[in-house]
Amino acid sequence: MFERNAKPIISVLVSTYNWPQALNLCLLSIENQSEKPFEVIIADDGSTIATKELIDNFRKRSSLNIKHVWHEDKGFRLAKIRNMAIAQASGDYIVQVDGDIILHRHFIKDHKSFAKKNSFVRASRIYINELVSEQMIESGAYKVSVFSKGISNFFSGLRIPFIRRFFEHNYKVKGLERYEIHGCNMAYWRADAIEVNGYNEAFEGWGPEDKEFVVRMLNSGKVRRFLKGGGIAFHLYHKESSRAFQEANQRLLDDAIGQNKKKCKQGIDQYLK
Repeated sequence: MFERNAKPIISVLVSTYNWPQALNLCLLSIENQSEKPFEVIIADDGSTIATKELIDNFRKRSSLNIKHVWHEDKGFRLAKIRNMAIAQASGDYIVQVDGDIILHRHFIKDHKSFAKKNSFVRASRIYINELVSEQMIESGAYKVSVFSKGISNFFSGLRIPFIRRFFEHNYKVKGLERYEIHGCNMAYWRADAIEVNGYNEAFEGWGPEDKEFVVRMLNSGKVRRFLKGGGIAFHLYHKESSRAFQEANQRLLDDAIGQNKKKCKQGIDQYLK
C-alpha cells in the first residue's frame, strides 16, 4: 500500500494574517532547520503592508526560497488562500503550518522521513502560554524546547523516533477522532490535495475546513497516519478567532461525512489553469 523512502520534495505552506512578529519567529525556526525545505510558501489571508515588508526583508538576508501568496482581505478565507498557495507549490509534498508555529529543529527532517505515498499525516502541537509567548515576541527569541518555561503537554514535545511506528496507525482512530487534524501541523502529497480539489472554499470564517479536507481525503482512499515523537511544533498563544460562522461551517463538514464526498465544488481547480 505504501511506498517507503519516497524522498519527497518539501514545500512548507505557512498561513498568516496580520501578525508579522509571530511570522518572523516561524521563519527563523524554518531557517534553523537541520534539513531545509525546497521552498516556503506564505499563504497570506489579506495582511497589511507590515507583513509584506517583514517577508521582503527576511528574504533579502535568508537562504530560504520564499514565495508570498496574497489576496485581498475580505474576511477569514483560509481555505481559499491555502488553495492558491498549494497551486503555486513546486514541491510534491506539502508540510502545512501556521504563522504562529515555531518548528523544532528537526521538524522538516521528521516529516520528510515519515512521508509515504497514499497517505497524509497528522502531528501534534505544543502550547506556549500567554506570558512566555509575549516575551518571545518582544525579544525576537525563537528557540524553545519541551523543557522551556510555559510549555504544556510535555510528552507530545518529546522527540523519540523509535516510538513512531507504534502510534502511526493506532492513535486516535476511533469514531470521529479519525477526522481530527491540526491544520497548523499536517502533511500531504500535493497530487492528493488536487485529486480531492483542495480545500472547500464554501467555508467562510473560522471553521473545520481542515477536517472537511481530511474527510474527502479518507473517502478517496488516502490513509491517515499519526506522527508521534517527531514533527514537533510549538504554538504561540493568541486569542481565539470569532466563531460566528461555526454552525454553517459545521453543516459543510457533516455533509461531507454523510454524503461520502470525495471532491468539493469550489476548490483548487480554479487556480491550476
